[in-house]
Amino acid sequence: MMHPMPADCIALAGAIADQLAAFDREAPVHKSFQPGIGPFGEPQLIKVLATRLTTIGYGAKTRRTPDLEIGRRFAIECKIVRPFGDNGREAENWSVNLLHPYPGNISLIGDALKLVDVTEYDHRLLCAICFEHEPAVISVEPLLSSFEAILLDVLRVSVSQRQLEIRRGLVHPTHQVLKCAVWAVMPDPISSARSVT
Repeated sequence: MMHPMPADCIALAGAIADQLAAFDREAPVHKSFQPGIGPFGEPQLIKVLATRLTTIGYGAKTRRTPDLEIGRRFAIECKIVRPFGDNGREAENWSVNLLHPYPGNISLIGDALKLVDVTEYDHRLLCAICFEHEPAVISVEPLLSSFEAILLDVLRVSVSQRQLEIRRGLVHPTHQVLKCAVWAVMPDPISSARSVT
């Protein structure tokens, strides 16, 4: 069973989506890719997000672990999910950023396993920054549901219900819809056994 998402986490999820969408409206260009936030790399996008969240009062800072820190209130780990590349072709291994279920891995599941042991923050959040066509050519919904099933049923990590923030009308011809899926890692684990053999 998933826990309700705390209200201040819901507000932050909305702020993350709003700030990413606002940045996209500026038609930013990353390297030689087409305009829009979709092609940005994770470090570049997280840095912009931290700056923009700070301007609206969140005081966010980038770190190695977690990706984003907001005082001692929030530790946030983020991953980007892009089924398609800038060229409009389906990306290879695009789901690995979320699903690889082993400690020490760079997937969002690996990040969740790290956050379980982090105790110095009020809230520990997982954020999947997803991009789709409008309408979706490949929906990220099966991936998000699989992510939840692995966390809850396989690894026994207790998380909140998903908060999904959707922003449409992005400027990139492939990355047209932003879906920010956010979960809180809860302090009361389903079980202390989280190892995968």
